[in-house]
Amino acid sequence: MHHMTLAEIARGLADKKFSSEELTQVLLARIAQLDPQLNSFISLTEELALGQAKAADARRANGETGALLGAPIAHKDLFCTQGIRTSCGSKMLDNFKAPYDATVVAKLAAAGTVTLGKTNMDEFAMGSANESSYYGAVKNPWNLEHVPGGSSGGSAAAVAARLLPAATATDTGGSIRQPAAFTNLTGLKPTYGRVSRWGMIAYASSLDQGGPLARTAEDCAILLQGMAGFDPNDSTSIDEPVPDYSASLNGSLQGLRIGVPKEYFSAGLDPRIAELVHNSVKELEKLGAVIKEISLPNMQHAIPAYYVIAPAEASSNLSRFDGVRFGHRCENPENLVDLYKRSRGEGFGAEVQRRIMVGAYALSAGYYDAYYLKAQKIRRLVKNDFMAAFNEVDIILGPTTPNPAWKLGAKNSDPIAEYLEDVYTITANLAGLPGLSMPAGFVDGLPVGVQLLAPYFQEGRLLNVAHQYQLNTDWHTRTPTGF
Repeated sequence: MHHMTLAEIARGLADKKFSSEELTQVLLARIAQLDPQLNSFISLTEELALGQAKAADARRANGETGALLGAPIAHKDLFCTQGIRTSCGSKMLDNFKAPYDATVVAKLAAAGTVTLGKTNMDEFAMGSANESSYYGAVKNPWNLEHVPGGSSGGSAAAVAARLLPAATATDTGGSIRQPAAFTNLTGLKPTYGRVSRWGMIAYASSLDQGGPLARTAEDCAILLQGMAGFDPNDSTSIDEPVPDYSASLNGSLQGLRIGVPKEYFSAGLDPRIAELVHNSVKELEKLGAVIKEISLPNMQHAIPAYYVIAPAEASSNLSRFDGVRFGHRCENPENLVDLYKRSRGEGFGAEVQRRIMVGAYALSAGYYDAYYLKAQKIRRLVKNDFMAAFNEVDIILGPTTPNPAWKLGAKNSDPIAEYLEDVYTITANLAGLPGLSMPAGFVDGLPVGVQLLAPYFQEGRLLNVAHQYQLNTDWHTRTPTGF
């Protein structure tokens, strides 16, 4: 059962080959047995899961259908879940039980999904390795000595290890696509505003976006269908009709124009990954796609711009965590200032403190124009590059990451080296574009991903290309040894 995809589970439930309750019990037992190796979960919700599974089985018995009805998933631990700890991977929120469900959680629950638990993550989604979590690092199931990527590493490791078929995740600068690449999954960051951020604890509000992590593009289409849609509670949600993502999976790629930016193939890219990217291009050419070299000239400025904008927004968003109304509070504060200082100093980890300080500095009087304003101007130039490129091509293809997953602890003493691993993913967040990573091969036994980018609200096109690629390759079917 644990090897089934979401699509296979939907067919099995429809054909009454097994019940949602039986499947849920199998997966909960598997999590209990295998997750101690991975540390991919922060909280398990066995009672809730079994109750939702029974309810889903009852709904099916009454004639209701649906691809997600009875499907087991998990939520990244920054989606608020009513009455359940929502920690954001931080000591600051270790004791916080959300009083309401995030829109994504509520929509998926209404569709009949079964929540197995909340997955581990970098603290407040700040990191590319899932090593900054208060609950300890997550291990990559492909090699337990390596990182699974971040910040959605818990969701990625759990799905890759076949502990569950799919999970929710979020992407601020690549945090869905990079873990997908490192763990041999398909991960989709939708267009900014496509999926509601209401009830999703913020890191950087103009960059954060929720999306699906699964083994196949078909499964991502199913999960995104349940997540997407306009939400009046979210002022950044866009009122755009949600298409049937599964219906577009089987479209022909004949004549599809694929752009490959020359800037992607610089000295920083592992040549073995470059070879796998070129192999995927050849595969898509066989399916009728037309390849064209393009240029994204401002890509080189994206990382410095991102690491001004994101920390600036983080310093503002995280100012609410002060030990007063909720979250960690220090013992026996002497006065209000001492309460603030010690509660925040004790509650936030090193990486979060680092980004808050960078952000506060960039927004301070005298430096706002020099850093934050300039970064926003670069952001516009990055977007303009994409708009010009999409006048010539339908999608853009390149590597998801410059290197395969590194060893645990290898970059802890050099945060900048870790930041540079986001070089191919952050531009989509700066521009608000949809992006997808799909499995494309292995380097030294570790998975490698290829990234696809498309114009706004063209998630269906990305899923279509990835699905056709997966019908003709078998990278996505590989399973890590021992899982």
